[in-house]
Amino acid sequence: MGNKGISVTGLVCSVVFFILPLHSAYGDVSYSFPEEMKRGSVIGNIAKDLGLEASRLSARKARIDSEGNRKRYCDINLSNGDLNAAERIDRDGLCGKKASCVLNQELILENPLELHRITLHVQDINDNSPQFNDDMIDIEIRESAEKGSRFLLGEAHDADIGKNSVQIYTLEKNDKFVLSVESNNVELVLDEKLDREVKQDIKLLLTAMDGGSPKRSGTVVIHVTVLDANDNAPVFNQAVYKASLPENSALDTVAVTVSATDADEGVNGEVTYDFDHISDDDKKIFSIDRKGGIIKVIGSVDFEEVPSFELRVKAKDGLGLASYAKVIIEMTDVNDNAPVIYLKSLTSPIPENASPGTEVGIINVQDRDSENNRQVRCSIQQNLPFKLVPSIKNYYSLVTTGELDRELVSDYNITITATDEGSPPLSSSKSVQLSVADVNDNPPVFEEQSYKAHVTETNRPGSSLCSVTARDPDWRQNGTVIYSLLPGEVNGVPVSSLLSVNGDTGVIHAVRSFDYEQFRSFKVHVVARDNGSPPLSSNVTVSVFITDVNDNSPQILYPAPEGISFMTELVPKAAHGGSLVSKVIAVDADSGQNAWLSYHILKSTDPGLFTIGLHSGEIRTQRDISESDSMKQNLIVSVKDNGQPSLSATCTMYLVISDNLAEVPELKDVSYDESNSKLTSYLIIALVSVSTFFLTFIIVILAVRFCRRRKPRLLFDGAVAIPSAYLPPNYAEVDGTGTVRSTYNYDAYLTTGSRTSDFKFLTSYNENTLPADQTMRKTPTDFSEDLDDSEGSPEVGF
Repeated sequence: MGNKGISVTGLVCSVVFFILPLHSAYGDVSYSFPEEMKRGSVIGNIAKDLGLEASRLSARKARIDSEGNRKRYCDINLSNGDLNAAERIDRDGLCGKKASCVLNQELILENPLELHRITLHVQDINDNSPQFNDDMIDIEIRESAEKGSRFLLGEAHDADIGKNSVQIYTLEKNDKFVLSVESNNVELVLDEKLDREVKQDIKLLLTAMDGGSPKRSGTVVIHVTVLDANDNAPVFNQAVYKASLPENSALDTVAVTVSATDADEGVNGEVTYDFDHISDDDKKIFSIDRKGGIIKVIGSVDFEEVPSFELRVKAKDGLGLASYAKVIIEMTDVNDNAPVIYLKSLTSPIPENASPGTEVGIINVQDRDSENNRQVRCSIQQNLPFKLVPSIKNYYSLVTTGELDRELVSDYNITITATDEGSPPLSSSKSVQLSVADVNDNPPVFEEQSYKAHVTETNRPGSSLCSVTARDPDWRQNGTVIYSLLPGEVNGVPVSSLLSVNGDTGVIHAVRSFDYEQFRSFKVHVVARDNGSPPLSSNVTVSVFITDVNDNSPQILYPAPEGISFMTELVPKAAHGGSLVSKVIAVDADSGQNAWLSYHILKSTDPGLFTIGLHSGEIRTQRDISESDSMKQNLIVSVKDNGQPSLSATCTMYLVISDNLAEVPELKDVSYDESNSKLTSYLIIALVSVSTFFLTFIIVILAVRFCRRRKPRLLFDGAVAIPSAYLPPNYAEVDGTGTVRSTYNYDAYLTTGSRTSDFKFLTSYNENTLPADQTMRKTPTDFSEDLDDSEGSPEVGF
């Protein structure tokens, strides 16, 4: 009986694949392409298919992301928008016998954020040859087997699908057997009775051929051993076994138990179990007990890797008869995968003046578990000016929620926590470092509200007075402070000619030497400006106080210096001890103790006759005037201040002891030295004596006549009158400092040019210089007479 070829499809045709983009709604796109494409092969132009601008793909950070897969199977060409194969794709390894092999990828674009789903349909090509499970099929057939008996053979396995899978089985021509293929069951059919005595072993070549182009084939040798009759094959109690097994099950966990029975007895009824055509990966996960049919877990099972297993189990009796059953093991998901956080985009640093709601980052969260175990909630820690806003699918936007201030917080460590809804829930965290960029939003602030500087006059130009310091909390150039003086004038003098400030350190220097007598204090404004854009500034007031130095000698106002005018005081002969004769008036331009003046008589004609007030400058008699005292008295007075060192000035006071101007010789001769000619002295004495006698006689007559109506008048009881021209207009009245006291009223003064002029004596309003019982009184009519006599003599009141 000849061999026959049996076709499964009846027709073998060539298959041509086309890469066809299939657009779906909402911006999704699908591509169909053959497996085993070379890396870099163009799948399609996704920019054109989605209506995107290829020139903006790079700017929008276009990229391909996987959806729940570990591998990325395609890349995008940012220059032209082509979608390229990232690696060789083996459809058979990825999808096995599934009719459809679909890979999901995602196209991500930013600014604005867009998400497009890419569905890749991988088409099968004929790249695998049919293979039998064993190199040789051993069949033992009893010679009593009837014609038409069928013996099940193992199917050939082809990793391809459809027409590329096994289509035809052919059996080598022989006279005993024919091949029957029905419903994917390949059976060896006995066509002629066997005769063990004629032929005990028969070898046949079985060929399996697929329908691809070109065709591929595989062969196996069928070894038939003719035995005595074994007419019952093992029979499973179920054609299909189904079981459910949680992932991560422990080793030796029983997945399912299969059972088959054989009606034969003895060796012919002993059933053994084994896997029929199982992959090497499945062999590492499951094992079957050959005697008991118990299928156990011997490796790790992961729902995320393989959600289900389909195993084929063979039951064989002792004499070679076998039957087959299918075992389907479904894996159940366990929440064993924590969410994974991916930072897709981050803007750092972010300016501190960024408005609330600014997007600073994009977060993607994925969980490989299924159903509730893959539902994820994301959050960040509290008290941060940021929040996560759900966006597209499992994407979140990290946005600001409030104002940022780099001076308070310059860096943020944001911890993002993702927690799934499994039981128990799993979570993971990711830290994001975000820096805040500085903006010039803080002006310099001085450490003090105002500054004071003290400097002594006659200071050295360039010496430092004080230092101002301003702080700016901004960063780098925004916090770099530069100091300068605000333009202005002090008493008409520009500030820049008085002070200067170091722009870097804030140290203020004197530009020139100061004079306390010119001005005692002044104020300037210092500006602190930062280097930001635009710059910010603030100013502060610096008060400069000048301390006095004893650099001015006392200035004698009265008596006037020699050479300016010649002034002589007239002392009555009747003056008693303690009578005020005159007053030395001096001032000092300094202040404080530097202007505290003291008066001293350095030299006098009669040392015991006059004394001077130490601080008042009043010249008084120490005793009564006697006839033996010289008419001309010269005093050299020294005026000293209290400074360190002390400065002084001297003056000469000319006094004439006389009651009548007629007795007084030429005043200009008073200053002559007593060493002049004795003859002149004698003549003067004689003249004075005669004049005195005459005047005395007249006075006595007048006194007797009017003694009942008037009392003697004190001719001199006050200080000498000082013309206002000798006093500076701005000198204050200060007791004890050498300035004129307002309690004195000066009526007249006498100069060398007034020898024939009458004069009046001044009176003191605060004290009498003679005892009260010796003071003469005048009636109002007498005062009028005096006024008439004094016509032509100016009066200056102080």
